[in-house]
Amino acid sequence: MTPVASLPIYAPRVVQYLFLFAGFLALAFPATSFSENSDKVEFKKEGKAVRTISVNDLHPLARERSLEVFEPHERRNRVYRAFPARAVFDGVFGKDWEKAREIVFTALDGFQPSVPVKRFLHHDGYFAFANENKGPFTLTNKLQNDEAVTLGPLYLVWDNIGSKELLETWVSDMPYQIKTIDLKMKERFPNMLPPPGSSEDVRRGFNHFRTQCAACHTVNGDGGGKAPELNYPESIVEYIKPEYLKRWILAPQTIRYNTHMPALAEEISNREQVAAEIIAYLKAMSGAKRAPSGNPSR
Repeated sequence: MTPVASLPIYAPRVVQYLFLFAGFLALAFPATSFSENSDKVEFKKEGKAVRTISVNDLHPLARERSLEVFEPHERRNRVYRAFPARAVFDGVFGKDWEKAREIVFTALDGFQPSVPVKRFLHHDGYFAFANENKGPFTLTNKLQNDEAVTLGPLYLVWDNIGSKELLETWVSDMPYQIKTIDLKMKERFPNMLPPPGSSEDVRRGFNHFRTQCAACHTVNGDGGGKAPELNYPESIVEYIKPEYLKRWILAPQTIRYNTHMPALAEEISNREQVAAEIIAYLKAMSGAKRAPSGNPSR
């Protein structure tokens, strides 16, 4: 091998050509790692990897079916090809998944809802992987400025037509682009819990926040990673007036043009009360700030 010191003076140009040629090869023959893994989903338990599996490899675990659902992102019915979620969990985790507290789904864009296990035990959830009509597995998200989005690898949907309870949970429990599924055996949001002795309004607000908001927002570091922290170091209730905060929850487009935050679901019959209870919860948490690391801040 020729020592670097003895390379001819035109070596830099040779190296440059080599880099250019390598770039050409990368474009002409792209690496297979992305294409090989783009349809793979990682299953975890308490953050530890259990299994990584492709969508095609789910067929031995669960029988696919055609499912018509109300599609809240487009506000119309659509038909998907889907696997029953319970069968998938049985095949990957065994029956132990039924003893878990929650299941956390992480999407490619950071959306991270945490769905109680009891919801899967009481309702029929499905992992959609294709459109019934064999068209592109995409939708137009009318809740986020008509953004066209790809739904794969997996999209969690529910047999929700005719179910008031499922329709009211809306998009918070319907993540698409699922890349990670993580079983949680313990309370996932210890820093988000309302202070001891909180009123019923605050406790209801906490439950609403977990269902409607925590997939994107964090409180004291607990929650999703798609949208800003709301309590630390300054609570949102300390710098936004209550009337504007309520509008932000019910109709964010009236506050911020082109925002990606969806409004509270129109299907919720008592939207005004739900918004008020979420604000009551945020006010209570403003006196219970904790740094995202979990250490008390004050």
